[in-house]
Amino acid sequence: MSENPTTEILTAKNQARLFVIAAPSGAGKTTIVGKLIARNPELRFSISYTTRTKRHTEVDGADYLFVDVTEFTSLRESGELLEHAEVFDNLYATSRSQVEQHLEEGHSVILEIDWQGARQVRASMPECITIFVMPPSLQELERRLRDRRTDNTEVIERRLRDALGDMSHWDEFDYIIINDDLEQAVASLNNVILGEGHANAATNDILKRAVAWIIS
Repeated sequence: MSENPTTEILTAKNQARLFVIAAPSGAGKTTIVGKLIARNPELRFSISYTTRTKRHTEVDGADYLFVDVTEFTSLRESGELLEHAEVFDNLYATSRSQVEQHLEEGHSVILEIDWQGARQVRASMPECITIFVMPPSLQELERRLRDRRTDNTEVIERRLRDALGDMSHWDEFDYIIINDDLEQAVASLNNVILGEGHANAATNDILKRAVAWIIS
């Protein structure tokens, strides 16, 4: 028997699938995705390009592929970008060749991007599975953003304003995960990856009411 039955099920049910995960800033998607990949080592995380300044806690080539605007433009014009978007005055994009290589090798891929990028990926690869992560409330989102201590007050206020706009696109996604409890959110995402995420389907009426309360 495999030492990791979860991975065995993942490979059998969802081999070489593309999962697109989006969320407003501060909803916790990066933490959730990190725990998911630690639980499922057969998954591959697509490392995004970005033109923003590297934070002191980040590693080039692991957290992001940090490039300048000139290089980013060259990548876009060469067709290397599967999707791209401008977020908070910085450019972000997904490497097409990186995603295609992982899929060709039989590994499912996780993309952690914003709703704009998710829309582009759906248009290019409509077989992808899309998941939107939401905070349990706007008040909790604000607390998380302030606790990160990576942005000044002006940036935090802008992130909060933009969060409502981001969350208004929730119904473009196949699944919704409300990140109230971290371990439960990871378990819910794992279920989606395994093809067992019925409770988190965007068509679920109970979930739709919860989302309506959050964004009201």
